[in-house]
Amino acid sequence: MKYLLTLLFILNFNYLYATNKVLFFVESALQNNPKINAERENLKSIKENQNISRSEFLPSLTISGTQSSIDTTNIVDQTGAETSNTKRNTETKKISVEQKLFQGFKGYNELKKSKLELEKANNEYKKIEQDIILKSVSAYYDLILKKKNKEFNSANVSLFERQVESDRSRLQKGEISLTDLAQSESSLAGAQADLTKADTEHVSAVAEFEKVTRVTAPDDLTESPSIFFSMPSTLKEALTLSNANNPSLAIARINLAISEKELNVEKAKLSPSASVNYSKTENKDFSSTIDENEEETVKATISWPIIQGGKNFSSIKKFKHKKEKNRLLLEDKENEIKTETATAWSFFQSSASILTSTAAQLKAAEIANEGISLEYDSGNTRTTLEVIQSRSLLLEARISHAEAEKNLIVSKLELLDQIGRLNINSFKTP
Repeated sequence: MKYLLTLLFILNFNYLYATNKVLFFVESALQNNPKINAERENLKSIKENQNISRSEFLPSLTISGTQSSIDTTNIVDQTGAETSNTKRNTETKKISVEQKLFQGFKGYNELKKSKLELEKANNEYKKIEQDIILKSVSAYYDLILKKKNKEFNSANVSLFERQVESDRSRLQKGEISLTDLAQSESSLAGAQADLTKADTEHVSAVAEFEKVTRVTAPDDLTESPSIFFSMPSTLKEALTLSNANNPSLAIARINLAISEKELNVEKAKLSPSASVNYSKTENKDFSSTIDENEEETVKATISWPIIQGGKNFSSIKKFKHKKEKNRLLLEDKENEIKTETATAWSFFQSSASILTSTAAQLKAAEIANEGISLEYDSGNTRTTLEVIQSRSLLLEARISHAEAEKNLIVSKLELLDQIGRLNINSFKTP
């Protein structure tokens, strides 16, 4: 059975990798990243705070017991005569039940606070999850971009190598000048330098990809199938969604609510408290005149702190200042999220336009380069400089278009991150 489950797990991951590489790498990052795993453990610990808070409303049960043995020797009475030694064994068993009746709503506010802390922990987990998803997908598409960049530059070097060889032959035939050959050789050297730079950037992209996803970068890395994200249609809609779902904004609001509960807890410490206690004690004394007895006690306690050296009033003032601080931080966070959402929306809109423009630029550059190269090879009026320029423009167009494709994906993810909708389900292909 164990081997069957392992086989099914491997087959599922192989299928996922074959059908949707983005989802595969995102899930790998979410499963293996130590930061989010640490946050999962933190979430589990925060959940226990609710049980701790609820315990304030439940009775407490205490069982205790003592046993002692006393030997008394060399006993002398008032006349100076010695009396016999004594030995006394005692045993006490006690069970006590206490129920708190009223604490000035301290327990109620502590319970509300623990629920808010759990909600805050969930939003902190969501924030880290979104950050890891954004980083892993950005690293994935950046790796694709750097791989394309390396391939484009490698192809460019090959073209210039062939051109240099062709120009040397044409120079011997007197079809071009030595200056034309020098231009080709110079362009080849520049292309080789660009290839070295592209190769270095690809190595760095591989390292970053493996750091984020915790898996080895594949050699056959290709773009994943089309993923259809559910994006807001207007800036107004994006702002509304971010105001309702952004985890950072939610955390700021929860911090303010927690500070209000903390203030109420401090105020409750000035209120009277009441509790009732029931205890039953069983005493055994094997040498006394009373060999065994049982006692039952019911005790009601009411206390009301009046003066604590000013500590309680200072604590209230302290938490009032903390509440005001969190109110101001919330106001600042609201403005920050509004600005960041508007920026993400603008980036998304401009990225779509830039992708369209670079597609047209690439198509035109390919047509121009093909025509100029054919005219140059046929001995037409095209110069070496014109060929070099057309190839440079083609290389720039290819890189710009590949970068625009990556930026459009990243812009969508950054906007989804701002509106709180970036999760694993975002990558489920229809």
